Amino acid sequence: MQILEKLKIKPNNINLYETAFTHTSYANEHNTESYERLEFLGDAVLELLMSDYLFNNKKISEGEMTKLRAHYVCETALYEYSKRLELGKNLRLGKGEMESGGMTRKATNSDIFESFLGALYLDQGIEEARRFFKELVVPIIESKEVDFFDDYKSALQEYVQTDKRSLEYKLVDETGPAHNKTFSVVVMIDNIIYGKGCAHSKKEAEQMAAKNALEKAQKG
Repeated sequence: MQILEKLKIKPNNINLYETAFTHTSYANEHNTESYERLEFLGDAVLELLMSDYLFNNKKISEGEMTKLRAHYVCETALYEYSKRLELGKNLRLGKGEMESGGMTRKATNSDIFESFLGALYLDQGIEEARRFFKELVVPIIESKEVDFFDDYKSALQEYVQTDKRSLEYKLVDETGPAHNKTFSVVVMIDNIIYGKGCAHSKKEAEQMAAKNALEKAQKG
């Protein structure tokens, strides 16, 4: 696999990495295992490595470390790591998923970052996983070129709570085929529309609506 050569990894078990890039759609079509179990493991490995990095490099409180860790392991952050490393080019997708743009889907690319890390941990051990994290992930974090923050809903909730106002998200439109829908959501504060958002999932559309509302609030 070219990705392993690029990342200077000499695999002991190539099958682990092939599984790490196998989407459920491909697994169902070819009767093989998907990346989901490796993603579960990689999530825990990433949390350990991120916690270790923050503990040893940031002189901040436990609460601040917890918030920062959540910031650096959110879906947006994982997508950025995966995109920078071009992990998506190695995805194995089913026909339908491929045709609907699965190769560039944010959630999928975020998932395979964790599944790849899980495979690396099983194949090479924690120290090689740490090298990968230190050499390839930490520079992305410390460059500060990308805003990984994606929990705009929580930020808007805190903003609204200071004035004890009501907050509600409403789905106003749903378009496109079943496998590739686009959802449009508005966020209402005291029954007045403050923000709008569109995305391929309701959850992300709500985040975009909250972001839009926060941007308007910051402008005055």
